[in-house]
Amino acid sequence: MDLVTFRSTVLVILFITFCVLVFWAWSPKRKQAFEEAAQLAVEDDLPKDETDETKETQP
Repeated sequence: MDLVTFRSTVLVILFITFCVLVFWAWSPKRKQAFEEAAQLAVEDDLPKDETDETKETQP
């Protein structure tokens, strides 16, 4: 196997892997999981429990 054949084979394998990953990421089954992950950044870090001690000690 010469170098050109090896490089071509690796290129084809990487292209197929890329296509599979794009299909996986855009599949309808993954949409809800990705939307939930996107909302993690905007959710509050503290629970909304009124008995939280940190809320009582803040001025």
